[in-house]
Amino acid sequence: MDTGHDERAERSGLIYGFAAYGIWGLFPLYWPLLQPAGAVEILAHRMVWSLVVVALALLALRRWAWVRDLVRTPRRLALIALAAGLITVNWGVYIWAVNAGHVVESSLGYFINPLVSIALGVLVLKERLRPAQWAAVGIALAAVVVLAVGYGRLPWISLVLACSFGTYGLVKKKVNIGGLESLAAETAVQFLPAVGYLVWLGAQGESTFTSGGGGHAALLATTGVITAVPLVCFGAAAIRVPLSTLGLLQYLAPVFQFLLGVLYFHEAMPPERWAGFSLVWLALSVLTWDGLRTARRSREALAAAAAAATAPAPTPTAPGVTTPDPVIVTGHPGDGTGTGTAPLSTPSARPGP
Repeated sequence: MDTGHDERAERSGLIYGFAAYGIWGLFPLYWPLLQPAGAVEILAHRMVWSLVVVALALLALRRWAWVRDLVRTPRRLALIALAAGLITVNWGVYIWAVNAGHVVESSLGYFINPLVSIALGVLVLKERLRPAQWAAVGIALAAVVVLAVGYGRLPWISLVLACSFGTYGLVKKKVNIGGLESLAAETAVQFLPAVGYLVWLGAQGESTFTSGGGGHAALLATTGVITAVPLVCFGAAAIRVPLSTLGLLQYLAPVFQFLLGVLYFHEAMPPERWAGFSLVWLALSVLTWDGLRTARRSREALAAAAAAATAPAPTPTAPGVTTPDPVIVTGHPGDGTGTGTAPLSTPSARPGP
């Protein structure tokens, strides 16, 4: 194994991961630049230009074989259409919320998204939760109640964003195609309705693309690039860093959004909202701790199984010859930590808890 190559790959993966989640986290600075276009016009341009950019990328990479398989599978086509509808809701609500001054509430939606994904796993996939996961879900529900009291209403923006994106992830798991390919298929579904809306808007004389000047039109066209670039970075990170690391990086985007909402847009944060957000962060801390602990135990179990599979068979002893009892060795190989049972001549084979 080339350790140096692995380290370089993981380092570059971290850079790609920071780039992907950093761009997503800075989106609240981008959408206001597209005003006076309304949220629906921005959404339509994002659909159209995303397909253009992704189609050019797939053309350059010569990755079109998946189209034949997809069109021959009606069930997958139906799932792609469903995914397109869900991401349309997610994109549209998010763009509207940011430009309407609800950046903090939008960030909450992406904070609670992992918890919604867990709930969907239980309800739809019949997955069984560990106690820590149940605790995290319970704390999150308490947070929603506290925030509802603070807002004087349910935090519907957060819930719509989290539920639409969580369900979108569930659907994409069933479709099982690559990120660029999936975005191309989804925006192909969105393309005709989006173009139709933009043509109608132009016919009404309300299109800012044609009336806002060249600079404004260019900014609207960049919605395709701004959608595709972080997705490409995410794909590059996903194949280079461990899943546990990627799971931690995902919190960068809502953290950046929250900080922008509070520090840059100066949105109100009364005590009850701080209390609600604190409960959400506590739930995510419990969830992250449980995930890291489970991943570590899985790695240890796999390492132990691999060691057992490659260990030589014991040498038979001659009649009357006794084998010395094993010696309890306290110590992790090389640094004196951990416990295990091993012959005196070898260090402990099991790292400490």
